[in-house]
Amino acid sequence: MTDDAATKRWFTQEVLPLERDLVRFIARHCRDGADIADVRQEVYERALTGARADALRSTRAYLFTIARHVLIDRARRAKIVSFEQIADIDTVDWDHDAFAQDRHMTARDELRRAMLGLEQLPPRCREVVRLRKVEGLSIRETADRMGVSHHTIERQLTLGLRALANFMLGGEGRISRPRARSTAAREAER
Repeated sequence: MTDDAATKRWFTQEVLPLERDLVRFIARHCRDGADIADVRQEVYERALTGARADALRSTRAYLFTIARHVLIDRARRAKIVSFEQIADIDTVDWDHDAFAQDRHMTARDELRRAMLGLEQLPPRCREVVRLRKVEGLSIRETADRMGVSHHTIERQLTLGLRALANFMLGGEGRISRPRARSTAAREAER
């Protein structure tokens, strides 16, 4: 747009009424909420510098295309790490033990939670998990020690680890066995 008055009129009449929709679009696709206003301003700047009112069919489509391109450009720039930043990282004096105490406390809490989950398992299942995962025995060694088949060990280990993982992720940690299919259901499949 070459005429300043026409540009102002176009911007106030065509672009500004779309601001609420534009901000929603940017917020939906922007990773950092603090960048929404910056992205909006960059879209407005590009719209003003590149617009020719007589060539536009749809201001809305034009504006949202610019917004999409700005968001893509920002995402690309966020992935690029400059060599200066990498060089600066090498000069930083890292304190490797700064978070060691936090890691130890977190690990201790996770171990307590795992022990609680293990205690909730049925006795045979608990013993299989303990022998396989804590003592490191093979399936054959575990089966020989417990006096059961290796298929039983595999099944008990699967059930126990699923229940333990469920417990560690905040669930109840109960063993859920699939229901046996009835004879009628098996025959209906044939």
